[in-house]
Amino acid sequence: MDDLEQAILLASDSPAAAAASPAVRAEALAYCARARDETPPSSLLHLCLYGLTSSPHPHVHFWCLQTIHDALLLRRRLVLPDDLALLRSSLLSLAVSSNAASPPFLRNKLAQLIALLVRLEYPHVYPSYFLDLIPQSSPPQPGPTDMFARVLVSLDDDLLSQDYPRNAEEASDAGRVKDAMRAQCVPQIARHWHEVAVSLRAADPAVAAVALDAARRCISWIDVSLVANDVFVPLLFDIALSPASVAPLAAAAVGCLSAVAAKRMDARAKVALLRSLMAAQKGFGSPDSGLKMAHLVTAYAVEALECYRKLGSSDADGAAALEMLEEVLPAVLAAAESSDDDEVDSGSVLEFLSGYVSTMKAPSEKQLGHLGQILEVVRMQMTYDPVYRGHLDLRDKIGKEEEDLMEEQRKDLVALFRSICRVAPGATQLFIRGLLVTALSSAEVSVEDVEVTLTLFLRLGDAVSEEDIRNGSGLLRELVPMLLSARFSCHTHRLVAWVYLETVNRFIKFVQGNDQYVPHMLTVFLDERGVHHQNALVSCHAGYYLMKAVRLLKAKLVPYLDTILQSLEDALGQFTSTDWANKDIKFSSSEDGSQIFEAVGLLIGIEEVSPDKQVQCLTALLNPLCQQIDSLVMDAKAQGLEEASPRAIGLRQITIALTMLSKGFNERLVMGSRPTLGVMFRKTFDVVFQVLVSFPNVKPLRSKILSFMHRMIEILGISVLPCIAIALRQLLNDNEAKDMVELLYLLNQIMTKFKSSASALLDDVFPAIASQLSVMLAQDVFSNGLASNTEEMRELEELEKTFYQFLLHIATDDLSTVLLTPSCRHYLENIMQLLLITSCNHKEMSHRKTCAQIFVNLIKDWCSSSEAEEKLPGFRVFMIEKFATGCCLHSVLDKSFSFRDGISTAMFGEIVMAQKVMYERFGENFIVNFVAKLREAHCPPDLVEQYYQKLQGNDIKAFRLFYQSLIEKIRQQQNGSLVFR
Repeated sequence: MDDLEQAILLASDSPAAAAASPAVRAEALAYCARARDETPPSSLLHLCLYGLTSSPHPHVHFWCLQTIHDALLLRRRLVLPDDLALLRSSLLSLAVSSNAASPPFLRNKLAQLIALLVRLEYPHVYPSYFLDLIPQSSPPQPGPTDMFARVLVSLDDDLLSQDYPRNAEEASDAGRVKDAMRAQCVPQIARHWHEVAVSLRAADPAVAAVALDAARRCISWIDVSLVANDVFVPLLFDIALSPASVAPLAAAAVGCLSAVAAKRMDARAKVALLRSLMAAQKGFGSPDSGLKMAHLVTAYAVEALECYRKLGSSDADGAAALEMLEEVLPAVLAAAESSDDDEVDSGSVLEFLSGYVSTMKAPSEKQLGHLGQILEVVRMQMTYDPVYRGHLDLRDKIGKEEEDLMEEQRKDLVALFRSICRVAPGATQLFIRGLLVTALSSAEVSVEDVEVTLTLFLRLGDAVSEEDIRNGSGLLRELVPMLLSARFSCHTHRLVAWVYLETVNRFIKFVQGNDQYVPHMLTVFLDERGVHHQNALVSCHAGYYLMKAVRLLKAKLVPYLDTILQSLEDALGQFTSTDWANKDIKFSSSEDGSQIFEAVGLLIGIEEVSPDKQVQCLTALLNPLCQQIDSLVMDAKAQGLEEASPRAIGLRQITIALTMLSKGFNERLVMGSRPTLGVMFRKTFDVVFQVLVSFPNVKPLRSKILSFMHRMIEILGISVLPCIAIALRQLLNDNEAKDMVELLYLLNQIMTKFKSSASALLDDVFPAIASQLSVMLAQDVFSNGLASNTEEMRELEELEKTFYQFLLHIATDDLSTVLLTPSCRHYLENIMQLLLITSCNHKEMSHRKTCAQIFVNLIKDWCSSSEAEEKLPGFRVFMIEKFATGCCLHSVLDKSFSFRDGISTAMFGEIVMAQKVMYERFGENFIVNFVAKLREAHCPPDLVEQYYQKLQGNDIKAFRLFYQSLIEKIRQQQNGSLVFR
C-alpha cells in the first residue's frame, strides 16, 4: 500500500505532485491505473478499505472511495457477498463517525458510494441502512447530520430525482427504494429534519441548510403532512424570514416550503394545502414576502393558477384559488421587479404571469391594477443595463452581443405584453402614455428608459390593427402626435434614434389618415432625428423609412416637394462625394443610404407633379451626377482605375444613386406622356454606358452598371437595345461564373420584355455565350471538380440554374428560331445533349422540370404534324427515341423519382404534358416507339392498350392519374430493382 499511496499522491493535485516532474506524474498515473484495473475485485476492495483506515491523506481516501464506486458499477458480480458485507459495515461506520470538518469532496464521495450501496441492497439485502444512518443523539451532532443529509442528496441526484432522464432499471430501483423508505423510516427522517432545524439553525446553520435541502428533495414523494403541519411550516417560515438566518439556510427553508406548495395532488386537496400555507404566515402575499421568499411565492402562485384552471371560477374551491392567487400576486410582482437573478427564476415568473393574463376576459378594476404592475415588470425586464450604453451606441462587438441577447430575452416579454394589449388595450395605452410623458418631461431621462418606452410603443403598434392606427382609436390619437413631435434629450444615442424611427414607421398609417400630420412626419425623417442624425447607420435607416413613407403617401407629399429636396440636398451630395474607400461602416444591403435617391425619384415621378417641375427637379439631380461621372472617367483614363480606388468607388456610388433615382419612373411616363424625361434618362444612360465601355473589367463597378441597365430597360424600353448589344459583346470576355450569371439575368429580362424584338441581339451574342458555357458547365467540372460546399462550386451551380432559365426564356418568349440560325446551330447538338441528360438524371428535380419545359416548347415551335415541315432535321427522331424514352419513362421508373415530393410531382406533370404534345405533333411515330419501350419495361399488355386509349383522350388529368398508376405498377413488378441509366 505504501507504493500505491505514494503513486496516488503524485498523480493527484497534492503538494507532493506539485514538485514532481511530468514524467514521474505520468508513471504514477499508470501505476494507479494498473492497480485499479488489474487487481482482482476482492483484493482491490480490501486494499481500498485498508487505505481508508490507515492513510492520513484525504487524496488517498478519495481515490479509494472512487475506485470502490467504479468497481461496484463495472464489476459488481465479481464482488463476493462477504466482501460487500464488510464494505457496508466499514462505510456505515465511517458515515456515523463522520467529522463535519473533513473535506467536503471526501464527504460527498462517501455519500455517493453509500447511495450506490442503498440502490444495490436496500431493502432486500440490508434493510437497516437508514436506521443506521439517522443520527440518534439529541440534539443532533453536526458531523453525522451532515453525512446523512449528503447521503440523501446523493441518492436523489443519482437515483430518485425525476428531474433527470432514467432508464427502466433505474426507475425500478428508485420505486423500490422509495416504497421501502415510506414503509420503514420516512416519519423518523422527517422528525430528524425538524429537530435539526430547531437545534442547528443557530449552532451550525451550514449543516442545517444541507439537511433542509435534503428535505426539499424528498417532499415530492413522501407524505406531505410530515412537513406541511402546524409544527414544521411555522418553523420554516420563521427561518426563512428571520434576520438572524444566514442566506443559505433561509434559502433552504424557502425551498422546502416551495416543494410543499408544488406537491402533486388533487386540485381540491391542493387548494386546502395552499390555504394552510397562507394562514401559517401573516402577510404572506406582501411585497416584503416576495423579496425574501421569491421562489415560494412564485411556486404558490403557479399552483393556485393551476387549481383555478382545473376547477373554474364557478366552483367554490376554484374561486378560492383565484382569490389566493391575487392575494399573493403583489409578492410575485415584487419578486419580479427585484431583478435578482439568484433569487428569482424570471422564466417561471414570466410563465406564470402569461398564464394569469390568459385567464382574463373582461378584467375587473382590481385586475386592471395588477395588469399595470405586470406592465411595469415587463418594462423593467426589457430595459438595457446602463453599463452597455457606450457599446450599444457604437455597436461594437460587445454592443452587438448585448443587443442580440436582449432581442432573445425580450421575445417572451413581448408575447406577454401583446396578451395584455389584447385583454386591456385601454390600460396598455394609458401605461404607454405615462411612460412617454415621463420621458419627454425630464432632461435627465436615461437612454435605457427612453429606448424601452419606444420599444413598448412599437410593440403596441404590432398589437393593434392598421385600421385602428389609421383612425387613431383610443389614446392613439393623442399618442402618435406626441411621438411625431418628440425630441428626447438622449436622441443622439444610436439605440434611441433607431427604435424611434422604427416606431414612427409603424404608425405611419395614422399620418395617411390624418393629413395635418404630414409635415410632422417629414420633419422627423429630415431633421437630426432622421437623415441628418450624427450616426451614419441611423441616417441610412431614416432614408429607408422615408422611401417607404413616400411609397405610401405619394400624392399627399407633392406640396412638400421643394422642402424635401432642399432638406436632402446635402445628404444626396454626400452619398456620391464621400470618400467611401476610407469608411469603416458596414451597411446592410437594403439600407446603404441610397434609399434617399429612391425616395426622391418616387416623389418626382408622381404624375401629380407638373411636367415642368419634374424636368426642373430631374435636371438638378442628373446633371451634377453626370458631370461627376465625366470628370472621374477623364481622370481614370489618364491615371488608370483600380477596383478599390476612390475613383472606382465614386463611380459605383453615382451609378447606385442613378439606379435608385430611376425607380420612381416607368416606361409609360418617360416614353409616353412625358417624353422629355425619357430624353434626360437616355442622355444619362449614354454617360453611364461610356463608363462600361471604358472600364469593362472593373467587376464591382460593372455589376452596378448592369443593375442600372436593368432599370433603363424598364423605363426606356427597346430604344436602349443597340447600346446593350454593344456592351454585351464587350462583356462576353474573360468571365467567371458569377459574371455570366449577371449577364444572363440581363438577357432574361430583355427576352421577357421584348420577346421576338430581341432576336437580333440574341443572335449576336448567343454563340459567345454558348461557347463559354460549354466550357464552364462541362460535366467533369461537377463530377471531378471542387467540393460542393465551396464558393466556386456554388457559383457554378447558380450559373447552371440561370443558363437553363435562359434557354427556357428562348423557348417561351418566341425566340426559338434564333437557335436555328447558322451562327447558333453549331452549338445546338451539345445543348440538346445537355438538356437531355439534365432532364433525365440531374439531382435537382427543379432543373429536370425546366429542361422538360424547354423541350415541350421547342416541339411546339419546331414541329408540326407533318414531317415534311421539320425545321431542324433529326429533332423529331431525337425527341421520340431519346427524350421520350429517357425522360418520360426511364427517369420516372428510377427509385430517385418520388411521387411524394412536391417538385417531383410538378416534374411528373411536365412529363405528362410532353407526351400529349409529342402525340399531337409526332402521331403514330411516337406511339409505336413509346409502346415498344413500355413492353421492354415489362408493362402488362392490358395497361399498354389502356395507355394508348388514355393518351388519345382529351382529359389530361385522367391521363396523368393513369400514367402514375402505370409507373407504380411497373415498379412493383420489378420490385424496385429496375434502374435505367
